[in-house]
Amino acid sequence: MRIGVIGAGSWGTALANLLAHNQHRVTLWAYEQDLVARMRQSHVNDLYLPGIELCPDLAFTDAIPEATRGAELLLMVPPSQVLRHVIADVWPELGPETLLVTASKGIENKTLMLMSEIIAELGPPDVMQRAAYLSGPSFAKEVARQIPTAVAVAAEDEAVAARVQEVFSSKSFRVYTNDDVVGVELGGALKNVIAIAAGVSDGLGFGHNARAALITRGLAEITRLGIAKGGKATTFAGLAGMGDLVLTCTGDLSRNRTVGLELGRGKTLQEILDGMNMVAEGVKTTLSAWQLAERLGVEAPIIEQMYQILYNNKPARQAVTDLLHRDLKSE
Repeated sequence: MRIGVIGAGSWGTALANLLAHNQHRVTLWAYEQDLVARMRQSHVNDLYLPGIELCPDLAFTDAIPEATRGAELLLMVPPSQVLRHVIADVWPELGPETLLVTASKGIENKTLMLMSEIIAELGPPDVMQRAAYLSGPSFAKEVARQIPTAVAVAAEDEAVAARVQEVFSSKSFRVYTNDDVVGVELGGALKNVIAIAAGVSDGLGFGHNARAALITRGLAEITRLGIAKGGKATTFAGLAGMGDLVLTCTGDLSRNRTVGLELGRGKTLQEILDGMNMVAEGVKTTLSAWQLAERLGVEAPIIEQMYQILYNNKPARQAVTDLLHRDLKSE
């Protein structure tokens, strides 16, 4: 299959590499011309996935038409807040039968749209009948190293989900199908907010008990918000919900947990972001998640406190204290 991949961050590069190793003809698009030149020469993404030798058959480009024209499947992996802008350049090149898979995780600021809602708004009338959404517990570096990983792919059309499952699955990468697009997308987006909170707790030195409480109560918030948005409760107990949440809240490779760690240790958000060359999606998703909870009338105290820390400069220790001193209630 001819496949184009839009977005050469760590996750986009890891997935492009996976697909190339699966014997597909893959072209990876990167925004940075100098990065494309270096990848063509060394077959290493030294900016976003250093130390990983990429499949020799993987091609690279900085021109979107080269990646999209003639593609039977297009994989979108830009940061969630720029998906809308990138997709406008992609539509003219797509054929009427091209499968569209999105692996970006987030909720768009201002519109509060999921990635599927952006695609439905901007794409041709039939786009949702050939679109799928990939999510689940999957650090890019481990996928690139072919360490066993399991994820979920959601689509409105069961046949599309099954086709994507077949294309992506390998000996080390297991894909499960799901029909809950909203649930899979929200699980992948909201876990990043809770991961920042877990990092804050760890940075303050609160230990394993506090982290376990944040993960558990965070999952309750994600589930409440997901159901209110139209997702299924069972999805949040699966790979795109609990699985991704546990990984992102506990793994040392988690950029969102790292942001929280540094906040808990006393750094400002700007200092932390200035020291990162990759996007921590949870920072911008926190604003959207808080506004979405307000819009839907969903109680989300952890998301609320993360919003106060990130956007109103509330001291991290005070935020945790306020969470612990909320009115007592039944679980």
